Amino acid sequence: MTDKTDLETRPVDPSDGVPPSTARRLLDVTGALAGLVLLSVPMLAIWLTVRLSSRGPGVFRQTRVGQGGHPFTMYKFRTMRQGARGLTVTANRDPRVTRVGRVLRRWSLDELPQLVNVLRGDMTLVGPRPETYELAVHYDARTRWIFDHRPGLTGVSEVRFRDFDVLGPGEEVDLVNYIERIVPARAAVDALYLRDPSMRATLRALWDTVRHILGFTVPPLQVADDGTVRESRPLAEERGSAA
Repeated sequence: MTDKTDLETRPVDPSDGVPPSTARRLLDVTGALAGLVLLSVPMLAIWLTVRLSSRGPGVFRQTRVGQGGHPFTMYKFRTMRQGARGLTVTANRDPRVTRVGRVLRRWSLDELPQLVNVLRGDMTLVGPRPETYELAVHYDARTRWIFDHRPGLTGVSEVRFRDFDVLGPGEEVDLVNYIERIVPARAAVDALYLRDPSMRATLRALWDTVRHILGFTVPPLQVADDGTVRESRPLAEERGSAA
């Protein structure tokens, strides 16, 4: 395994990037406004719960990589203990995550304040994951194209990609595994949408997100060693084809 000190580090050079289409931007504004109005009371309740359950602010602010590599401040409900330090990659059962934070993450409720980012144009409803600069500087030339695009509140890789499909049993999501294995696979999955981010594909990604949050099965996508992406088949189907 490569040591973290061997990972190449290079600044993220800003550019104009690739903005969402006019139709997608209209969907962003409409969806963000509707979400903020309809969810205003639940969001206030979540904020109060976070504030009262552990020391620290209710909303967490962090600088992330925006469209074209430009920085923006992203908002989330705080899910970690105040002052907790460690890798910006959050693993399962991370001890830094609070009890309330685990519930919020389970149902993706911690992401709701990002509706403000979508309304402001920092983010779009569907796009790649908004990365931190601390991790982005380690991205290599094969994956830096992802920073051209406006990051999303949700995305194809957020719903249809599983870290454990890349990592072996018992492997941790450390910095090296994240940069060398998870990031390229995640970018390959996001590329399926970003090559043609049509309204149909956008609405499908949003529908898949709703189904995923509600606990319905959304078939994951797997990335082969050659970078091709395919939909996972049920185990029974794979056994039948092997026979």
